[in-house]
Amino acid sequence: MARIFEVAIIGGGVGGLCLAHGLRGCGIPVTVHERDRTSTDQMQGYRVRINREGVHALHACLPSQGWQQFLDCSSASRSGHGFLTEQLKRLLIIDYDERPGPSESANGHYSASRTGLRGSLLSGLEDITYFRRTFNRYERRPDGRITCFFEDGSTTTADLVVGADGANSRVRQQYLPHAKRVETGMISVAGRLPYSSALTESMPEPLLARPNSVIAPRGCGMFLAPHDLGGSRQASATESYLMWAYGAGRGRYPSGVDLADLNGIELRELVTENIQTWHPALRALVSGTDPATITSIPIRTAVPVSPWQTTNVTLLGDAIHSMTPLRGIGANVALRDAALLTHHLTAAARGGGDLLSAVRSYESEMVGYGFCAVRDSWTAARRFTSENAIGRFAFKTALRMAHAMPTLRHAFAKHT
Repeated sequence: MARIFEVAIIGGGVGGLCLAHGLRGCGIPVTVHERDRTSTDQMQGYRVRINREGVHALHACLPSQGWQQFLDCSSASRSGHGFLTEQLKRLLIIDYDERPGPSESANGHYSASRTGLRGSLLSGLEDITYFRRTFNRYERRPDGRITCFFEDGSTTTADLVVGADGANSRVRQQYLPHAKRVETGMISVAGRLPYSSALTESMPEPLLARPNSVIAPRGCGMFLAPHDLGGSRQASATESYLMWAYGAGRGRYPSGVDLADLNGIELRELVTENIQTWHPALRALVSGTDPATITSIPIRTAVPVSPWQTTNVTLLGDAIHSMTPLRGIGANVALRDAALLTHHLTAAARGGGDLLSAVRSYESEMVGYGFCAVRDSWTAARRFTSENAIGRFAFKTALRMAHAMPTLRHAFAKHT
């Protein structure tokens, strides 16, 4: 006999909205409570790389119209990843399968704009998504259900509350106060150059063909990613861009200076100074970037937490396993969470199963792969900013060997 239970999702990010679609599509009553004032408050930011795991989750949870909207907002750029020296010499180039045709669209890799991705995820959920609702706290009722209180004075009550409210999750802070995020000592400075800039036309082709990681001799590096919303740079110049993110340990920045206090011009000058011996194209990219697009980002990571007793409050995505951006998989892990929780809750609802057993099954699997991703991402961050010259040389040698050996290249591809 089917069971009906209500789910309240706190947070309208990628994972929370994907979960809402999945549950609603399976007939489970669900609401989303988002602190943003409107649906367009987060319509900004850089690209999101959606790998096959994330694509499978979206395909499983989204209705056909939402799936097509996702495909429409995904980048026309060729998939793959390159590793280059700071002089733009090739270390390793990984080319994923060519962009799939319509019949194989759920098996590809995509580059989606944050704007388009969130728009496609919000579409169809307008009647169950409540904005201007900043979560304050929750209380357990005598009947076991959970009532959430929001700063605007509103409340909602549900059988299950899912905290999908990001890295600074208030749900996590109340539910698992011992689950912490820590500073990694790494700081990133990022900006973007629009395709409408004449400078983009002079960029070397490798920088426009795929995302690239620039491996400097030691202590720092840069990530670059083209985000082409159309089939040609001319056709999409007003929206498409080449983004860059310079990352280094705190010791590579001026002592006594808080980068959060610097404006875009100051950050641009700082990075330009730090890469003065790099390839001229990289220096031109940074110096030619509009300072209004340049920001500094302190890199933090979650600390693995011991298993906890399952209740009818649970967590999803960055709310539990936030990670460094070095592997670019945070959104994909959140989407995997959403699909997995949808699967277990749907099975419980349709089969008359126990809600807590479904949540326990989800958590036991999610904690395993989620914190594995956290560890892998932190390892990549340490490698990216390592001051060990010998270790950096060994890493570059391994990349060159992988490029020459298909078996090794495929192994790298699985972790990129």
